[in-house]
Amino acid sequence: MNGYLIFGLGFFAQFLFFIRNIAQWFKSEQAGEVISPVVYWQISLVGSVMMLTYGILRNDFAIVLGQFIVYSIYIRNLQLKNAWKRMHGIARVLAVFIPLFYIAWLTFGDSYNFSSIIKNKDVTPLLMIWGSAGQVIFTFRFVYQWIYSENRKESLLPMGFWVISVCGSIMNLIYGAFRLDPVLIAAHSMGMFIYLRNILIHLNKRSLFQRIDIPVVNKFIALISGKIK
Repeated sequence: MNGYLIFGLGFFAQFLFFIRNIAQWFKSEQAGEVISPVVYWQISLVGSVMMLTYGILRNDFAIVLGQFIVYSIYIRNLQLKNAWKRMHGIARVLAVFIPLFYIAWLTFGDSYNFSSIIKNKDVTPLLMIWGSAGQVIFTFRFVYQWIYSENRKESLLPMGFWVISVCGSIMNLIYGAFRLDPVLIAAHSMGMFIYLRNILIHLNKRSLFQRIDIPVVNKFIALISGKIK
């Protein structure tokens, strides 16, 4: 498959992840507390499918591993938000069966399969270990978030989620640099601001929006925030 198309798919996936982060941050910044909006998890599902496809086409074990870990957690958060059953039936069926399709693809595929992503010549064993560790740490934030939310019976994004995000993102940024992967480099560079801002909001630092004292702008911010569910 054409390399430009593969990178284009990866950038599209990261664009979706970036949009979900912006929506979550905007909602949280306006509220003055960290919010877990439904749209964050809905976009996460679509982005995860795109990123999983990108990882397979790049024969990148670390990326594939990370997406398989978090996929079901996205669905569980939609359930905790009471949003899963409100989704269209076809969307729910696709969300459940798509991972099974990818497992079948990796099991029976010719050019792209479990063997090709594990034995990628462009990724040394040491680099694969580092990249896999980075992905495991980065995606563990969702495991931590899921356990935290289950204990409280609601979808939350706790402080630990963002701390783990920063640590995993740094590791993935280094991995992306060694892999010469512009998708990973761009994604983990841009995401750092969101992670750090959420940490500051958790620490009760003053919201950036609260410092704006322009009525028209304040109304516009409130309007946009109100559209994010």
